[in-house]
Amino acid sequence: MKYLIIGLGNPGAEYERTRHNVGFMILDALATASGSDFKTDRLGAVADLRYRSRSLTLVKPNTYMNLSGKAVRYWMDAAKVPLERVLIVSDDIHLSFGTTRLRAKGSHGGHNGLRDIEQVLGTAAYARMKFGVGAEFSQGHQSDHVLGEFSIDELGTMDECMKRSVEMIQSYVFRGLAQTMSEFNNK
Repeated sequence: MKYLIIGLGNPGAEYERTRHNVGFMILDALATASGSDFKTDRLGAVADLRYRSRSLTLVKPNTYMNLSGKAVRYWMDAAKVPLERVLIVSDDIHLSFGTTRLRAKGSHGGHNGLRDIEQVLGTAAYARMKFGVGAEFSQGHQSDHVLGEFSIDELGTMDECMKRSVEMIQSYVFRGLAQTMSEFNNK
């Protein structure tokens, strides 16, 4: 069975360690844990790996956050993966730092990458894993926050957060959405 896991972020060194790129960071951690490497391909960096008889294609789009839907649609078609086996990994300001939530569907919640995916796919009914980056910013400074780097304190717990995020994705592809939500969303 094949799955498409897409981590949202922005390409380029200036965005590499920003909160908005946590989707890329989680996919990097998953690839590293599996001994896989990303290679530049059409509309993104791609890594293929296996986990417990499941085949995973990981994609870090190079379309910039606001045009993520184009890469999602392209890779769904190229990898021949139906929407039911697509997982989008993104940051979320509505969750405190390090909190992860898996959802079967939902609104974009103001996230421009999710908004574009919803518009391109014509539905909000796709699985998404959200990683909390907190909302410690004053009114009108949301962009500064998500495009800013993690604090020293946040970085101090990042390894643990990445490990949990990788386990969550592995559970999703092996045990399914409902069981993974039940186990991980309540921690």
